[in-house]
Amino acid sequence: MDNARRSFLRLSMGAAMGTLAAHASAQPVAVPPLAGPGGDALRLATYRRRVGAPPRVGAVTGEGMLVDLGRAAHAAGLRLSFDPSDMVSLIAAGSGALAEARHCAAVGEGMKLERVQLMAPIPAPVRNTYAVGWNYLEHFDESLSARASKAKLPMHPVFFTKDTHTVNGPFDPIPFNPAVSVKIDWEGELAVIIGKRGSNITEAEAMKHVFGYSVINDTTARDIQLDHGGQWFKGKSLNGHGPIGPWIVVADDIDYNNLVLTTRVNGVLKQHVHTSQMYFKIPRLISELSLGMTLEPGDIIATGTPSGIGAARHPPEFLKPGDVVETEINRIGVIRNEIRLVTT
Repeated sequence: MDNARRSFLRLSMGAAMGTLAAHASAQPVAVPPLAGPGGDALRLATYRRRVGAPPRVGAVTGEGMLVDLGRAAHAAGLRLSFDPSDMVSLIAAGSGALAEARHCAAVGEGMKLERVQLMAPIPAPVRNTYAVGWNYLEHFDESLSARASKAKLPMHPVFFTKDTHTVNGPFDPIPFNPAVSVKIDWEGELAVIIGKRGSNITEAEAMKHVFGYSVINDTTARDIQLDHGGQWFKGKSLNGHGPIGPWIVVADDIDYNNLVLTTRVNGVLKQHVHTSQMYFKIPRLISELSLGMTLEPGDIIATGTPSGIGAARHPPEFLKPGDVVETEINRIGVIRNEIRLVTT
């Protein structure tokens, strides 16, 4: 299937989910204060003015305003080196495009975030999301406890993938179909966005390949993952089970090792961890993942969830229609997703 067809299918599904959500981001959107080397941090978002409208790329200011990069460039007489409707085009265009985006963010006229619908920063990924299992020691222990099994600490990261259709907007509903799964679980994670193509990347060079960071929830169907023959890929890949956003904070403006990840369900704290507690740090993850494999600009890596998942609780807890899951990383932002009953 060619890239254009993939994008059409993904955006069509997003439009359908957006219809359910109506103006999902019409509520106030919090923008955590964060200073970058040159002032306000650069937060890059994909948005649309209304449901069904084409996507656009914008920069979100610390004051909660969104600057459309294409319109700002046109007003300033600047010819962009990337397509202002495509986040991956910006990412792949390199440091020059990033400088253009910073300039547009500084000089462009902003609109209130509440007037637009924020989409996943990369709403139509060409490739699956890479994900990491057991990257916080307490989660490794609780997972083994839930299975009544024992094992040594991993010597290497465990990787799996989530299908492209799992990608969902930061404020869009997560579908719940009881004919498919009734054990839907939460997994808040830090997402890494790859910015530079490479394979066999050394740990020393790995951070040069990082474009930025976002918030993702590796929503998981535990009955499929565990009860149907250990199907990790299928259990992690139901449609809409990968909300991400609300934007990308570029790597130069944030310290990934100094963040706090929190997951709440209906306002109740479920997960809370400092990213410094990652067992395998991001350079190690990129180095191991790229060994014999090529990473591409726009690739997404979900870096693992901490302890506090529903399946490991006593008794186990799973999401049900009407529940609201909030996944937050301070200095980046919060995504908020309602569990929505569907029958198709």
